Amino acid sequence: MTKTFPNLIDGEMVETSATMEVVNPANEEVIALVPSCGKDELDRAVAAARRAFKTWSKTPIEDRRKVVQAISGVIKENADELFRLLTTEQGKPHDQAKGEIFGAAGMAAAQSTLDLDDEINEDSDARLSRTRRVPVGVVGGIVPWNFPVMMAMQKVAPAILSGCTIVLKPSPFTPLATLRIAELIKDVVPAGVVNIITGEDSLGPLITGHPDIDKITFTGSTATGKKIMEGASADLKRITLELGGNDASIVLPDANVEKVAEQLFWSSFSNAGQICVAAKRIYIHEDIYDDLSAAIAEYAKTVKVGDGSEQGTGVGPIQNKKQYERVLELVQDAKDNGYKFLTGGDTDPSGTGYYVPITILDNPPEDARIVAEEQFGPVMPLMKFATEDEVIERANNSEYGLAGAIWTANPDKGVEMAEQLETGTVWINEFLHLSPFAPFGGHKQSGFGAEYGKEGLLEFTYPQVITVKKDNVPA
Repeated sequence: MTKTFPNLIDGEMVETSATMEVVNPANEEVIALVPSCGKDELDRAVAAARRAFKTWSKTPIEDRRKVVQAISGVIKENADELFRLLTTEQGKPHDQAKGEIFGAAGMAAAQSTLDLDDEINEDSDARLSRTRRVPVGVVGGIVPWNFPVMMAMQKVAPAILSGCTIVLKPSPFTPLATLRIAELIKDVVPAGVVNIITGEDSLGPLITGHPDIDKITFTGSTATGKKIMEGASADLKRITLELGGNDASIVLPDANVEKVAEQLFWSSFSNAGQICVAAKRIYIHEDIYDDLSAAIAEYAKTVKVGDGSEQGTGVGPIQNKKQYERVLELVQDAKDNGYKFLTGGDTDPSGTGYYVPITILDNPPEDARIVAEEQFGPVMPLMKFATEDEVIERANNSEYGLAGAIWTANPDKGVEMAEQLETGTVWINEFLHLSPFAPFGGHKQSGFGAEYGKEGLLEFTYPQVITVKKDNVPA
C-alpha cells in the first residue's frame, strides 16, 4: 500500500484531498503520496507563520538556539530511517544519503552557535549609536531535489535562529524525508514557526507573490531564480538566490596524477553529478593531460552505476525524468558533433530507471554544449590547456560564477590563480567543502546574497540603527 505523508501547518500534520505521486528514480515506481497544496493551504500556513512571528521574534536568541539544536538532535536520532528514505526518493547511494542527513544535522547545530550582537557605531560625549539586527518576518523557502534535506535545513536553521518564521516548500520530486522530519519536529518547534507544505511547481509563484511573505530564499536553476526575482519585485521582498554553476577545475602540470585522479572523479560524479558546485569542466595542463585523462577513465571503470540502495553502488540514477532527458540530450549532441568519448556515451532510454552511464569526453571544443552548459548529470568534459592566462580566461568565460578548484603541488600558486577566478568559492586541492561558518554564494548569474556563516544569518534580518543624543535630554 502506498504511504501518504502529511504536511506540517501550525503545529499540526495536515492532509489534503488533492495529492501528488512521488517516484523512486531507480525503478520508476510510485512510492508515496503527498499533499498537492494550493492557495488555501498556503494562506493557512502563512497566517500561522505570521501569528507565530509576533511571539517568536521576541523570544531570546538563546531559546531560539535551543530549538535549532533540538531539530539537529532529532535528525541525528532518526538518521537511519531518514537516509534510507532519502535514497528511495532521491536516488543517491546510501553512504551519500547518510552523509547528507548527518551533514544537515551538523550544519544546523553549527549555525545555532552564531550570534546577532549589536554593533556600536559611536559612543561619544555627544551620542550613543548602535546597530541591532531585527528579523525580516515570514520567510518563504523553496528547496531543490538534489540535496533536499541539506537545503531545507540550510534555510530553516538560520531563518528561525534570526527570529523569523518560515513556510518551506520541498521539491515535488523529493519531499518525503523533509516531511518525515516535519513530523518528528512537530512537538519540538512552537506551532507556526516552521511550516512545511508540498505542491506542484505552480505553488512556487504563489509563495513568491504572497503579500504576507517578507523574504524568499531559493536554491535551484538560474532560469527559475530570475522568475523569482521578478515576482518578488512587486512588493520588494528580500531574496537570497543560490543558483546554477558551470564550475571549472584547473589541474596544473605539477599535480600528482595518481593522487588527484580519484578526487577529480568524485568532484564531478558525486550524487551522479547533480551538485551545483560539482566540477562541470576540468582543464588539465597539456603536459599531463594524456596520463591524467587515462587515469580518470580507468578509475571510472571501477565505479558501479545502479540503485542507490544496493551495496557497492557509487553513482545512482538521475533524480527525475525531465533532468534525465536533458542529460541524454547533451550526450546525443556530443555524439552528433563527433566528439571523442573516453568512457560512456551509450545510453538506453528504454530501460527502467533514470540511469546514465559514467561519461567522460576527451577534449571537446570550448563552444560545445557539454562545456558551455551546466549538465547536472554524470557527464564530464576534460580539456587541455597550455598557459595559466589562457585557462583563467577560459574558466571565466561563463555566465555563471559559483565555484571552482585549483589542483597543484604549489598552494601559493593555487591561491594566486584562485584570486583571478570570477566565482564565489574556490578550493585548492579539495572539492565540495562548505563550512557552516563561511559565506557561500555566487557571482554573476549564479546567485544573489549568501548562505552559511554570519553573512548568511544576516540575510534574514534588517539592520536597525538607534541613536541617543546624550546632551539633549529634557530636564
